[in-house]
Amino acid sequence: MRSGGASLSDAERLDSAQSWVRLALCILLGTIGSVALWAYIVVLPRVQADFGVDRAAASLPYTTVMIGFAFGNVVIGRFADRIGVALPVAIAGTMLGLGYILSSFSQTIWQFALAQGLLVGVGASATFGPLIADISHWFKKRRGIAVAAVASGNYVAGVVWPTVIKLLLAGTGWRLTFLWIGIFCIVSLVPLSLLLRTRPPGGIDPAPPAAIPSGGPRRAQPFSPNTLQGLLIVAGLGCCVAMSMPQVHIVAYCVDLGYGIARGAEMLSLMLAGGIVSRLASGFLADHIGGVRTLIIGSVMQCLALILYIPFDGLASLYIVSLVFGLSQGGIVPSYAIIVREYLPAREAGQRVGIVIMATIVGMALGGWMSGWIYDMTGSYNAAFLNGIGWNLLNISVMVLILLRGRRVREAAA
Repeated sequence: MRSGGASLSDAERLDSAQSWVRLALCILLGTIGSVALWAYIVVLPRVQADFGVDRAAASLPYTTVMIGFAFGNVVIGRFADRIGVALPVAIAGTMLGLGYILSSFSQTIWQFALAQGLLVGVGASATFGPLIADISHWFKKRRGIAVAAVASGNYVAGVVWPTVIKLLLAGTGWRLTFLWIGIFCIVSLVPLSLLLRTRPPGGIDPAPPAAIPSGGPRRAQPFSPNTLQGLLIVAGLGCCVAMSMPQVHIVAYCVDLGYGIARGAEMLSLMLAGGIVSRLASGFLADHIGGVRTLIIGSVMQCLALILYIPFDGLASLYIVSLVFGLSQGGIVPSYAIIVREYLPAREAGQRVGIVIMATIVGMALGGWMSGWIYDMTGSYNAAFLNGIGWNLLNISVMVLILLRGRRVREAAA
C-alpha cells in the first residue's frame, strides 16, 4: 500500500481506491471485534447455570464488558492518534482473543467477569471508535458514508455472531465455543490490523480544526473545543439512555406481554438490521447536510418511535415499531464522529471520538439499568419508555443549541 500510495498526492489519496480498500478492512475488523457485544447475551443462561448464580450475578460480565469497552475507546483512541491505528488494534485483538480463551477456563463468575471486562471489553473497543476516527482521515467527499459504514460493523456483528454462536453451542457448549472464538479473533484480527500500517494522507493534520465537513461549506465554530466536547458528552449520554430501553429490554418486554423470548429476539434482530440501513443512510445524508443536522433528524425520529411503543403493544405493531426504531437510531452514534471531525482538531480525533463513544456506552449501561429499576418500581415498562423520551429530549435540546449557536456565529461573521 505504501508504494501504491506514494505516487499519488495527498489530495488524490482522499476518497481513492486505497481509501475504499481500507474502509472494507475496517468494516471486517469491526464485525469480528464486536463479537464482544453480542456473544455473552447468547450464552448468559448457560453461564448462569454452569456457575450456579442468580440473574443479577450472571449479568455482571456484560456490565464489565461495557465498562472495558467504554474505557478502551478513549485510551486506545489516544494511542492511535500518536502512533497510528495498526499496532493498537493488533495488540487489542490479541487481548480480545486471550480474554475469550481465559473466560473458557474460568472457575467462578468473578474470574469470568474480570476476563470479560479487562481483556474482552478493552480489546473489542479498538475495533470501534479508533477505526471510526482513522477512516475519517481517509475521506473528504464521502466521509459521512465512510464513518457510518465502519460503525455499521457493530450491527453487522449483532446479526452474524448470535447465529454462529447458537450453531456452535448446539454441539460444543459455551466453554469450547468461547475457546474457538478466542483463537479465531487472534488469528484474524492481528494480521488484518497490520494491513492498516499506511498512515493517512498527509499524516494527521497538526493545525486547529479547519471546520470543513465532507463536501460541505465551512462550519462556524459554535463553542470552544472543550465546551463542545462537553456538550457532545451530554448529548451522547442522553440519546443512548433513551436508545437502551428497547435494545436492552425488548425481549423481556415481549415475555411480559406473553409473546415469548423468540419473538423478542426476532424484534431485536429486526431492530439491528434497520440500524445498519439507518447508519448507511445517515452517513450519506451527513455528506450533504452535516453531522449536527443529521443527528437531530435521527434523534427526533428515535423519540417518535419511543412514543409509538406506548400505545402500540400488539405483536404485529411491535414488529413495525421495532423496525421504525432501528431505522431511526442507527445513524445517531456515527454522527458524533462526523461532528468531531467537522469542528474539532483532526490530530485529536481518536481521543475525542473515543470520549464521546464512551459517553454513549455509559448511556446504554445506565439506561439499561434505569429501565429495569423503573420497571421494578412500577411493574410496567410504560414509565421506562417515558423516561427514555425525557432523555431523548435532552439530546435534541443540546444538538439544537449547537446548531443555533453555530448559525448565530456564522451570521455575525458575515
